[in-house]
Formats: sequence, structure tokens, C-alpha cells
Amino acid sequence: MLKNKPTVVIGASPNADRYSYKATDSLQKHQHTVYPIGIRNGKINELDIIVDKPSLENIDTVTLYVGPDNQGPWMDYIFSLKPKRIIFNPGTENPEFEALAKSKNIEALEACTLVLLSIKEY
Repeated sequence: MLKNKPTVVIGASPNADRYSYKATDSLQKHQHTVYPIGIRNGKINELDIIVDKPSLENIDTVTLYVGPDNQGPWMDYIFSLKPKRIIFNPGTENPEFEALAKSKNIEALEACTLVLLSIKEY
């Protein structure tokens, strides 16, 4: 039985070549509720990319596609979502952010969302 894990994708892009696009697509195919959040308008399949920071409830996972140099403005928002975990995809690893998440009892996982989905470990 697949458990829906509502997921926020930070750094969502309408460019089908980007990993944030591929992850959003794969999360949908695995029947997870997805909130793609980015800095530019666009679509990923039928989902509009959200260009603000909406208040969301019951978020299981935040998956990051924003490099460490651009994560600062996102931190308070991510913590406000009270996710169970944050996935730091390759290139987004940030020891300080990860330590802060752990101090708030949020799992910080250095992993690839696409791989986790493909091996049924999401």
C-alpha cells in the first residue's frame, strides 16, 4: 500500500531537463501530493509552479533543488511547514542547514529524490 507523502519541491522549474521537474513528475506518478514552488511561473504537467510561499499543512517532505548559496531565504519558510524530513538532493548539501533541521527534530537526508522513488524507499 502506497502512502501519500505530501511533498514540497523547492526550486521547481518548468524546464523538463531540470531534476526538480523530473522529481515533481515522478512524485506525481508515485501518487504523492506535490507542491512545486519556484521563482518563475510555469507548469509541470498540470501543476502550476507556485511562486510565493503558501501556508501548507501536513507536509511530510521538503525536497530541495536550490543550492546552499540560495537557501537562506527559504529556511524560515521550510521550517514553518513543519515537515518530517528535508531531502538535500545532490548539490544542495548544507551542513549548517542540516544541523538546524535536526535541532528542530526534522530528519535531514542527503539523498536523491528520484533514486529514492525508483528503489521504493521514498
